[in-house]
Amino acid sequence: MPPQPYATKLAGWGRFPVVDGLAVKSEDLPAATAPAALSRGLGRSYGDSSLPADKNDVIVDTTLADRILAFDPDCAVLRAEAGLSLSALNRALLRKGYFTPVSPGTQFVTLGGMVASDVHGKNHHVDGCFGRYVRRLKLRVADGRIVECSDEHEQELFRATIGGMGLTGHILEVEFTMRKIPSPWIFGESERIANLDAMVAALKEAAAEWPMTVGWLDCLARGENLGRGILMKGRWAEADEAPRKPPPAKRRFRVPVPFPNLALCRPNMKAFNLLYYWKHVRRVRRGIEHPASFFYPLDMLDDWNLIYGSRGFTQYQCVLPHAADNGPARRFLELFISGGGMAFLCVIKDCGAEGDGMLSFPRPGISIAMDFPIHPRKTQPFVDRLNELVIAEGGRIYLTKDTFTRAEHFRAMEPRLETFNAVRRKWDPQGRLRSAQSVRLLGDSV
Repeated sequence: MPPQPYATKLAGWGRFPVVDGLAVKSEDLPAATAPAALSRGLGRSYGDSSLPADKNDVIVDTTLADRILAFDPDCAVLRAEAGLSLSALNRALLRKGYFTPVSPGTQFVTLGGMVASDVHGKNHHVDGCFGRYVRRLKLRVADGRIVECSDEHEQELFRATIGGMGLTGHILEVEFTMRKIPSPWIFGESERIANLDAMVAALKEAAAEWPMTVGWLDCLARGENLGRGILMKGRWAEADEAPRKPPPAKRRFRVPVPFPNLALCRPNMKAFNLLYYWKHVRRVRRGIEHPASFFYPLDMLDDWNLIYGSRGFTQYQCVLPHAADNGPARRFLELFISGGGMAFLCVIKDCGAEGDGMLSFPRPGISIAMDFPIHPRKTQPFVDRLNELVIAEGGRIYLTKDTFTRAEHFRAMEPRLETFNAVRRKWDPQGRLRSAQSVRLLGDSV
């Protein structure tokens, strides 16, 4: 007998919006997905991409379907159920010398979510997105069939599913290639950078030597300090330079309750950014780092999303084309600051080639992402202005982080959308698979 749905409230990691829905949780994904409109993993997409479009839509919680089905250590190919989390995978294989070829900024994501978002990481300028390493997918499509797809079989469905936000079918199993690593430790280097021009130049210079790079920006600094920050670089440590013992489990802390909304005022955020920038006393630091500290610093603080208060928060992430004068990135930061934007977390990355996924986010250019608290009247028009600039500069946004983009803005920045929608209509002519995000952005009916 298939599992029975139960009523619940659901939200993304930004804690906005909060909606009513029907959820199913089962170890048997093929059975559980039969009545469902969407699958949902650990809920780490920020906005409404894993939320039901209607309170009567059934959402499948995939997290009980978390088995490793096969692993070949010689060629590093792994096949697992879609609900397997990256944290569980790291616990199982990191000490044995294997790591996912691409990792996002949290390990509390599922393999199905990594495919649906076609996640990217600090190594995108070298290694691209996660979808590059996916060999096969098993899906339950809208009419109930179980379909195996790859670049050799049902290629259109395969490439639409990578980065397709779960809208082409329920991902049941994922087969991909892991990476063999010389040790489970990171050799890292960090550097304090004076402004945006210096940051972009340092990112490009580091790309030739370091496979993993990312920058934190003080997004409240103005004038000659605009875009100042800290550049972090890393590679896997060689066996002869790494500690003999494997990395111990990191102690984690918890945010017990939401912070007061008044704590998120501009003076407090400006003070935090100033202290974070200048705590990097030496201009350059280098040495061995724990992999969790390098890849997942925020994971050390459980429920860190509560810091943004009862209204919740959103993350805005875009990629902007390269320019000799860094004009697109400069204009974006200036608009963010002049429009009243304020954030603790602002991340800049150098992106490489566009992936094969039909809606994969990164493309050659500079990616900028920032978290900011939601204001009932101000956030929507603020995001509108940011989107208008991104469109004018020839950039685009990341759907996994989006909560407020309008359909007309997304269409203007995404020329691949028509091709993606054609594949969706082919496999789901009745529009059974949908989310709150797909209704908002793609015109799906409720």
